[in-house]
Amino acid sequence: MTIQVPATSANLGPGFDTLGLAVQLYNYVTIKPSSCYSVSIKGEGEHKPKLKVNNIFVSIFYDIYQELVGKKDNFRFEFENNIPFSRGLGSSSAVIVGAIASAYEMAGIKVSKETILNKALFYENHPDNIAPAVYGGFTSSLVHEGSVKTLKKEMPKNLKAVVVIPDRPMSTAHSRTQLPKSYVMKDVVYNLSRVGFMSSAFFSENWDMLKFGANDCMHEDRRMKKLKELFKVREIALNNGALMSTLSGSGSTFFNLCYEKDAKLLEDTLKSSFPSYRVETLELDNHGFSVLKR
Repeated sequence: MTIQVPATSANLGPGFDTLGLAVQLYNYVTIKPSSCYSVSIKGEGEHKPKLKVNNIFVSIFYDIYQELVGKKDNFRFEFENNIPFSRGLGSSSAVIVGAIASAYEMAGIKVSKETILNKALFYENHPDNIAPAVYGGFTSSLVHEGSVKTLKKEMPKNLKAVVVIPDRPMSTAHSRTQLPKSYVMKDVVYNLSRVGFMSSAFFSENWDMLKFGANDCMHEDRRMKKLKELFKVREIALNNGALMSTLSGSGSTFFNLCYEKDAKLLEDTLKSSFPSYRVETLELDNHGFSVLKR
């Protein structure tokens, strides 16, 4: 079998740990029965030998597979990694979701996406990235009594994502240490109002209203201080056709949503302004993970 899992952009400004969106940048993993266990990696991580020995995907896969079938069979795992590591595009969520879904598939057990999402919550304790990796589209999620509740909105083809991927990573764990342990009431109310407004704009397709809802005062600016050029990325994007411009996850990628007609200008402007950064226009993904063949 081969599994395809999309990259995701989480938080989307004020929606800290709750909102996410999937894009058409995919990791692929092919799994084959084998006489002995082996791993090959192409793309991200191919020059890191320790990923062949200590591979999180493989570890989670066997956790679930052994739970399902009661034994540890040998497989060959062939990775094609296109989602950059530690750039805020959900590479860890792609690994978690892909491993769980693959384990069920190789065990020959049909399973709902809801079950896979809730299994994934054990490995990543907030649903902003794992929900769009499972379902695709724009997702608004919460955790209720240990279970993820998600609402999904399919995204139209006339919108594109223009992502700016810096040449430096940001650690999610370190990034969270930069955030305060408590917030004042006015900041909480500010973000609550923006999350509600922006989610309404997504579900009602009032795209021109996104710019009013995509502002945050709880985490973005604190994280962006580690890479001050990101403030300029946001300013240039919003002045050149972006409907919203937000830090992707904990960074360092910046996520910009725009109309298809504005994507080329926005991409070209950002490329010329930040020549050392990777700038790409991506389609939005509405399907989440997919098993491509068996």
